[in-house]
Amino acid sequence: MSETSSFLPAPSEDILVAVAMSGGVDSSVAALLLKRAGYRVVGLTMKLWSPPVQEGDACDDTDKTCCTVDSAMDAKRVCDQIGIPHYTLDMQEDFENRVIRPFYESYLDGETPNPCVNCNSFVKWDALWMRAKAIGADYIATGHYAATVSEEGFPYILRADARKDQSYFLWGIPPESLAKTLFPLSTLSKPEVRALAAEIDLRTAHKSESQDICFVPKGNYRSVIADRAEVEGVDIVPGEFIGPEGETLGEHRGLPFYTVGQRKGLGIATGEPLFARKLDPETNTVTLGRKEDLYSHAFYADRFNGFGPEWSSRECLVQYRYRSPAVPARVEKEADGRVRVTLHTPGYCVAPGQSAVFYDGDRLLGGARIRSVL
Repeated sequence: MSETSSFLPAPSEDILVAVAMSGGVDSSVAALLLKRAGYRVVGLTMKLWSPPVQEGDACDDTDKTCCTVDSAMDAKRVCDQIGIPHYTLDMQEDFENRVIRPFYESYLDGETPNPCVNCNSFVKWDALWMRAKAIGADYIATGHYAATVSEEGFPYILRADARKDQSYFLWGIPPESLAKTLFPLSTLSKPEVRALAAEIDLRTAHKSESQDICFVPKGNYRSVIADRAEVEGVDIVPGEFIGPEGETLGEHRGLPFYTVGQRKGLGIATGEPLFARKLDPETNTVTLGRKEDLYSHAFYADRFNGFGPEWSSRECLVQYRYRSPAVPARVEKEADGRVRVTLHTPGYCVAPGQSAVFYDGDRLLGGARIRSVL
């Protein structure tokens, strides 16, 4: 049996933990718990982007619970209340280069990206961790609902509360950074977190949470892509809809306006329910199919990041969308660095750009970015 242990270090004021604080209730309670446990704690808030402020602007979204001036002030007030220092870091350049631009370019290429994975991998556990170490931090902590364990000397992430589990978004964390990561909310549910915040009347106790991507106002990614393309002088070129039998069915508006599995908003009448099945940037076509055509048995993925000992092929569970269940599959590493994932039962709406995340039960083995569906 493997040796399993939490690598939460023994509380000590000699240990400095930097908490990534968004101004929401989760990160607020994470900082509170660490302070109560006896660690020396500092709150760090990342200024990631600047939303337009013109009245009536399509990108004006005052309901965001992160990335705004108000959110940074909420984080500071929480830190003042629990008695820890707080700093706001300007990380807009990191966020632009590692999250927003790849998001934009991915849609132009006919993919469906997951920017939260890039934010965790390249901003929180890269750029932010580097800044935290520069001020002497020994660990970084966040308000994610996930857990960490050490097995035979290797760090792993475990699923947390099933209703809020966020391990899916954390597969890209470098293993060496994971070993210096704490998830104080690992055993808590959302109601329990809010109750802890309400006990001492934290400013964020009853603050609502946004389910949208922070830089995509009201979830309208199409407007974000179209506006940026216009500013940069990039033409989004219309192309052909191709039907299930290879026939031309009409003209689409441009690949960024469609996603795999989309049925509504296609803008054509077909006489039967059809869905976007494949977006091909080489031919600038959107292939449509019937619902049964959206199932696939295998796909290739790149940017693999793994935890634990090296392996070349293994049976595991694969979750290929955040809201999809993890299903049995075989994952095989190819000589060119890609991984081939073969699903034991056909998967519905596997989409390039999304994350394929690999589990052994509740233990996160790693993940990769889906590139092509077979």
